This record gives sequence, structure tokens and C-alpha cells, in this order.
Amino acid sequence: MSPIDDLPPLRAVIAEHQLSARKSLGQNFLLDLNLTAKIARQAGDLSACDVLEIGPGPGGLTRGLLSEGARKVLAVEKDARCMPALEQIAAAYPGRVEIINGDALEIDPLAHLTAPIRIAANLPYNIGTELLVRWLTPKDWPPFWQSLTLMFQREVAERIVAQPGSKAYGRLAILAQWRCDARIVMSLPPNAFTPAPKVSSAVVVLTALPEPKFPADAETLSKLVAAAFNQRRKMLRAALKGFAPDIEDRLIAAGLKPTDRAEQIPLEGFCALARTLKT
Repeated sequence: MSPIDDLPPLRAVIAEHQLSARKSLGQNFLLDLNLTAKIARQAGDLSACDVLEIGPGPGGLTRGLLSEGARKVLAVEKDARCMPALEQIAAAYPGRVEIINGDALEIDPLAHLTAPIRIAANLPYNIGTELLVRWLTPKDWPPFWQSLTLMFQREVAERIVAQPGSKAYGRLAILAQWRCDARIVMSLPPNAFTPAPKVSSAVVVLTALPEPKFPADAETLSKLVAAAFNQRRKMLRAALKGFAPDIEDRLIAAGLKPTDRAEQIPLEGFCALARTLKT
């Protein structure tokens, strides 16, 4: 395949800047630029969008997003060693890249972005789930982003798209599927990365819906689901007894069996229960 741009191959960039991946930062670098461009394409037409990228590392996905036409990429990278490599990319794509050296958990990206906004990232493993939950639980909905195109460990990706009755089904599935369409679009083996992680990875695309699939108070639903799955082996009437003295009656009013367990309850059922608890 032909190169996606005129910049050096990623292996050469990593060697030049001595960018050995650091486990403490959850780093696993994806070096195949044709593969990073393929991931970028999963985010859709980016020509009219600003893209937020977390943890770009040496910039493989950054280059993919730019080559696929992103209007602008805001790259937030905690590792200062990666700054020279990212600055090379910014110089090759003038006016289309902004780099922030900082912690994605502490930075407000909105001051640097213009709507419409999409998020695309090979998320550092150690903060990936926390970032996703933040993006799924903003104070107001719709959120500032149109879609999320994110790489996770395969296990996390399966939890996002899991259905009732499966072991992977839990709080993350409810939060993701309540206000988004979520699907796994790519799988990647460990040997696609340097260093190779012990597990496979997958790319998930979450598209924000204008409204939640079922009405419910966000805070009530979040607390309810957390309590139910924190004690997923217990029947709902036991796991949720702290919510209301008449929890059995409320479960029945929501169309649920008090003897069911959390993993048996579909999204619609949790939303119905959240509505009975809010009244």
C-alpha cells in the first residue's frame, strides 16, 4: 500500500525520538499507518468536523485522521516525549493540528474545539473506561460530541455492546446503549501493537442519539444500575432494598420480577424502574 502522507514511517519516528512505550501510561503503539487510516474512516466524514484525540503517542491515528480529511485534530498527550513527533505532524498539516501536553482527565477540550465535534482515540488502557463514562454521562444531552470512535481491550468493547443475559452485560452497557447506538466495527490482534498487549483489542463506534431510547432521570438510572450490578448475584429486591422501603412494589410496577437479577433486566426495564423511583 502507498503511504498516507510524506512523513516518515512510525517506526522511524519512534526510533528518532526514543519513544519506547511506557506501561505506566497505558501505552501500546499502533504502527501500521494504513490500519490507523482504516480506523479513522470508521469515524465517518470528518471534513466538516473537529476531532478530539486522546493519547496520540507518536501520532499514527493523528495522521490517519488528517489524511482522511479531519478539519482539525486536537491531540491531548500526557507524555512530553511525544511532543516533537506530534509537532512534526502539525508542521506537515498547517493550521489543522493543535497539541496539548497534559492529562486528559483534567483538561476541558471545548475551549479548543468548534462544533461539530467527534472523538477518535486509541485510548490509553489505564484511563479508557473512565473517559468513556464521563463522555456518556454529561450534565446535558445531547453531548458536545457527535460520535466516539474508540479502541479498547476486547473485553471492554464487549461490555459496551453486551445484551441482557450475558456475563459482559452490566453498567457500561446500560450507560452506552441508553443514549447511543454502539457497535464493534473492527478487531485487532495483539501483534498489531508495539509492545504487543496480552489481549486483543477492538474499535467501538458510539453515535449519540438526540434523545435517550427510553425516558429516565440520568442520576437515578446511574445509581440504580450501579447498585444492581454491584451485587449482580443477588435478586433485585435484595440488591436494591436501600432505594425504597417498598422496592418490591416498585419493581412490580415497573414490570419486573423482584426475584430477577440485574443481568436479566433489559435497558427498558431499568429505565421503567428509574421512573418509579423518581416519583
